[in-house]
Amino acid sequence: MKVSMSPPHTATSVRLLVLAVQLVLLVCGGQASDDTKRCKLFSESPAERKVLSLLEPLTNKTFSVKTTSNMESYTYQFQVCGDVGKTVGAGLVQIDHTEKKLETVLGLYTATQAIGGSDWVMLIYSNGTKYDTHCSKEMRKAIVMISCNRGVEMGKLEVVLEERERDTDCFYLFELDSSAVCPALPSQLSAGSIILIIGFVLLSVYLICGFLYQRLIVGAKGLQQFPNYVFWTQVGNLAADGCNVVCRTQGPEEEPPTYRGVSTEPEEEPEERDDHLLPM
Repeated sequence: MKVSMSPPHTATSVRLLVLAVQLVLLVCGGQASDDTKRCKLFSESPAERKVLSLLEPLTNKTFSVKTTSNMESYTYQFQVCGDVGKTVGAGLVQIDHTEKKLETVLGLYTATQAIGGSDWVMLIYSNGTKYDTHCSKEMRKAIVMISCNRGVEMGKLEVVLEERERDTDCFYLFELDSSAVCPALPSQLSAGSIILIIGFVLLSVYLICGFLYQRLIVGAKGLQQFPNYVFWTQVGNLAADGCNVVCRTQGPEEEPPTYRGVSTEPEEEPEERDDHLLPM
């Protein structure tokens, strides 16, 4: 009979593999935390950079939406501080399905503005492809309004409008819901509740660990398994004595008065003596 045995280095190999996977995840996590830094702001400022950092969970994700109107059909693609389409640096593009997949850059993430509110972030990409005839042939600009929605981690991109019926400052407006821009919820626990929770946890740890120690190490049985049993019984007796001193009256106890029964026989009246009235 043959007995198959695993090579002695199998366990070591598994450990090395686990460590390698953890290292890869750590490196990927470190890289993901810097994705918003790929956006180049018009004017570098800590405030705008802080607003951009809120959008970190939305990076490395391409959002798409398709619209159809009359004979026109477009697909819009958007990334937070990432490339979409064929143009390097394009953060939002429009693909025309009627003219051989003609791609128009609506904005570059290398020309970014970030404006933040209490529960929203406005991301602006500028320096897109120039208009042919509209808006004084200026470069296109895209505005993505990202609003707070705690029930959605990454919502769907929606087209709101294209404003090009003006001479200058035309733009494309989009909407996106995400929980990433939601403000942190304030703690609902008061200081007293936190103290009670901590006390309950400490008491539970004390009882469980003390019980296990008494039973497994000391070998106690019955009530002796309770940690510090003798001490707590003494505390109980002392508390009872203190209650007896404070709450009970002191001194000998007096018998309560009782009612005497009414006699049916007439009582004898004492004889009246008038000797003290006679003259001496």
